[in-house]
Amino acid sequence: MDLVTVPDIRAAADRIRDATVRTPLLPCPWAGGPGSLWVKPESLQAVGAFKIRGALNALARLDTERRRRGVVAYSSGNHARAVAAAARAAGVRAHVVMPDSTPQVKIDGTRAYGAEVVLCGPGEREAVAGRLVTELGAELVPPFDHPDVIAGQGTVGLEIAADLPDVGVVLVPVSGGGLAAGVGTAVRALCPRVRVVGVEPELAADAREGLHTGRRVDWPVADRARTMADGLRAQPSELTFAHLRAVLDDIVTVGEDEIRAAMALLARHGGLVAEPSGAVATAAWLFRAPRLPDGPAVAVVSGGNVDPALLAEVLSTTPDGLPSRTAAVSGSGGVDR
Repeated sequence: MDLVTVPDIRAAADRIRDATVRTPLLPCPWAGGPGSLWVKPESLQAVGAFKIRGALNALARLDTERRRRGVVAYSSGNHARAVAAAARAAGVRAHVVMPDSTPQVKIDGTRAYGAEVVLCGPGEREAVAGRLVTELGAELVPPFDHPDVIAGQGTVGLEIAADLPDVGVVLVPVSGGGLAAGVGTAVRALCPRVRVVGVEPELAADAREGLHTGRRVDWPVADRARTMADGLRAQPSELTFAHLRAVLDDIVTVGEDEIRAAMALLARHGGLVAEPSGAVATAAWLFRAPRLPDGPAVAVVSGGNVDPALLAEVLSTTPDGLPSRTAAVSGSGGVDR
């Protein structure tokens, strides 16, 4: 299986440069001292998440005829909004399949870009999208299972490497695996001492189990749906799993209360709105210190499209206070590659 390369990611960066925000690395002295943690706030993208990078690159690679037929996407929210925005910018018709459990803020955000939203039940989005592709003759733009999408997401890693070349550890959320695959490919090639650590919710830790056993595993949809991190309920594909095996040094998990604490701390001390999925990498830094390599760390805040009511509830019920960063170790061992 051919994996995405740094030249692929550099080419993607050239295609999408004028349409994306080059997000900064923000220091977090509140999270362990000056220079110990930086966050990469992809929540500052126009669509509120890193997904715009992969969507723009994938659409830019379509020829005139495929653009004329339109595109279909499926997503729990952020990829949906990103494809809708990229399609509108390119003048391409878009149909987006979303689970009916998706937070309303993400559904509304997708419709605001002019896409036709098709709601479906749990575990049905790929099948519904497949039917639309057949009926419409449209092009499928999957949320992670495509080299152009992975290359687009990898531009996050190029920017990290340029801004902090001596980074010791990069913490990146894992769901379908496109972001971790792209970021890991870029930083491992460009930062000689870096270790790349994936982060999953404990309630949707299928990728961690798969990487430790050396093969993909299938968790029931109902099990993965238990986590509040709705953007991390997907599972890696064969393509992304191959990338994860090649680029991740470890994968750790965080609990629901730890995700909530990271959301609250990012808002109160960092001035950043993070959705649950976007807060897991920061949660790993705060609560999994014994598992992490030494050196400056970067946590990717992958998105900020949180339901306002959920954010208000998290802020009102989560006590202010920083963890000691001596929490118990989660999981066991590194990734066998």
